[in-house]
Amino acid sequence: MIFRQLFDGVSSTYSYLLATRRGGEALIIDPVLEKVDRYLRLMEDLDLRLVKAVDTHLHADHITGLGALRDRTRCITVMGEQSKVDVVSMRIADGDRLRIEGLALDVLYTPGHTDDSYSFAMADRVFTGDTLLIRGTGRTDFQNGDARLQYESLQRLLRLPEETIVYPAHDYKGDTASTIGEERRCNPRLQVNGVDAYVALMGALNLPNPKLMDVVVPANMRQGLMQAEIARRGWAVGASAAAAMLAGGGVALIDLRERGERDKHGVIPGSLQVPFPELQENIAAGGLLHELARATRKRLLFYCAFGERSAMAVQAAQDAGLSTACHIEGGIGAWAAAGGAVERGRA
Repeated sequence: MIFRQLFDGVSSTYSYLLATRRGGEALIIDPVLEKVDRYLRLMEDLDLRLVKAVDTHLHADHITGLGALRDRTRCITVMGEQSKVDVVSMRIADGDRLRIEGLALDVLYTPGHTDDSYSFAMADRVFTGDTLLIRGTGRTDFQNGDARLQYESLQRLLRLPEETIVYPAHDYKGDTASTIGEERRCNPRLQVNGVDAYVALMGALNLPNPKLMDVVVPANMRQGLMQAEIARRGWAVGASAAAAMLAGGGVALIDLRERGERDKHGVIPGSLQVPFPELQENIAAGGLLHELARATRKRLLFYCAFGERSAMAVQAAQDAGLSTACHIEGGIGAWAAAGGAVERGRA
């Protein structure tokens, strides 16, 4: 496995790059905006293709690199379903699996630092965000933090095998990693006698707010690709217009979501499944969608969960010369809200 731990000295943030092989797909956790050029150089050096960029929670001490990475690589942006971010490509929930080629992370909802905090576990390691730090835990006094919930989240993490390596989102002392067993024994915030004692301990910290919190949090809440620009170019249709197009025929409806999303949320009847990471090869000359559009004169109508992947797909298709491509604005969520049919169990 290819694994890199990257550090931003200004915010003391760790970002993590994962892949299984040179030339393969890559995923990055908790990217920092100012380090985006560095990440992309590293991926070029390692011959990797970034397909997913993930934030463990809505950060208050640095501006995320999710939007910049999406704009420069057309990767999928990922956050928890509780996040207040306006638009990300994929929203995950507890029990999901976050996948790239040859690699899967178990998704653990671990609220307490914020109400949208998640951790991601593999066989030998866990990425804990700000929930569990090395010899510490994330503060719980803003962004709907809750010390009682965090205590329960910590107990869940501490049930992982003792040898599990802990990789947090921050460290302020120069430590790079720990283990579950080490934190259980040595972390002073975990040596309390129950949840009430933990709540009292966290309530007595009286920490100042992060210096740039009032700037960073609003910036991090606005990450969505501007679907309005795609609509301005005439490449977007609302749910009702999409239904009329499908009823009239001459349309190939393309679902860009992953299998797990389709299993969980259903599909629009008549969809062809082309997961977003496979889009480029399908719209290139000789690709399935390219030939479908050329040979049958069908109009490609893309959709995804919220409209972000499909907006990127429309731009990519237009760039590939498929000038009639468009997408359902707002994704399957907008379609279902408008009363559109959704079939379950067809993925």
